[in-house]
Amino acid sequence: MSQAVIACAAVEDLTAFVRQVLCERDALDPTQTPMFRTPMQKANRLCGLIFHVEGPRLLRTSAVWSSDDDRIIFYDSTGIRFREVKLSESPVLATPAR
Repeated sequence: MSQAVIACAAVEDLTAFVRQVLCERDALDPTQTPMFRTPMQKANRLCGLIFHVEGPRLLRTSAVWSSDDDRIIFYDSTGIRFREVKLSESPVLATPAR
């Protein structure tokens, strides 16, 4: 498992990076692969995002970004962790409206 350090100041930059890594893992075309993003909450505050891409034959790879830990953990379609990335700069998440 490789570990790197990157900076992503905006959620869009983070999303693009995660899409690229997940698609490279299974040789998917990032422009053709659907990607989904789900917010994570802890004690009524946003604390990260869950990403996943869906490929052919029920292929589904995912990544979890924890804003508390400033890291992204990537998982392959079998659920095995294949990469971890630390963030030197990460986006600020807005608090959900009530």
